[in-house]
Amino acid sequence: MTDSSEPAPMAGHDDLRRWSETLAGIARTGLAFTENRYEQERFEEVLHVAADIAATLSAGWTPDRFVAEWMKSVGDGVPGYVTPKVAVGAVVGNDDGEILLVQRADSGVWLYPTGWADVGYSPSEIVVKEVAEETGIACEVERPIAIHDGLRRGFTTVPMYSLVFLCRAVGGELTPHPLECRAVGFYGPDNLPEGMRNSEWWLTHAFAAIRGDPVEFLFDPPRTPPWRP
Repeated sequence: MTDSSEPAPMAGHDDLRRWSETLAGIARTGLAFTENRYEQERFEEVLHVAADIAATLSAGWTPDRFVAEWMKSVGDGVPGYVTPKVAVGAVVGNDDGEILLVQRADSGVWLYPTGWADVGYSPSEIVVKEVAEETGIACEVERPIAIHDGLRRGFTTVPMYSLVFLCRAVGGELTPHPLECRAVGFYGPDNLPEGMRNSEWWLTHAFAAIRGDPVEFLFDPPRTPPWRP
């Protein structure tokens, strides 16, 4: 009797990176909660395995460096429970139906304004602050339209959830942040800048939301099983 099932697809770099970060998170959380020395040694071993995987995908980082960076976040109990970082993004539209885009200073990639969530602010407050700081544009927040897993989408190398809000420009002048942005501007569907990455899964949705079309809340649906591409 032969097995006629299709072979499982090979894992890519994004999958390996996600698995490495997940193993590292499990190990660090285990170290935060256990007081058993035997268990600590096992979690440390898992952390080194995750570092070996991460180092094969990284240019210049050694396994020991990954371990050292990960160990910095190990705390005791609940404070040491490892969770993804949180970022907020803003799909800002103007009266001409254009979208506000920034060219990231670090990568040169064009994307909607986005940044880490700061302690002491609500997500919508962070949106207003980030847009003003990065672009000089004042905006009003209308509603959340998406939440994404950055590792799964392949636009980040650290575990991150991105909360995306629909906003409307209400004033200000285009002024790129001198350290975070190379350039900023409003763009329509027919004059988008070169250098956009992974835009196929969010750009059409963003323009539809700006036009006022009824759009569904965008999120990453569960995979079955979650550990296979």
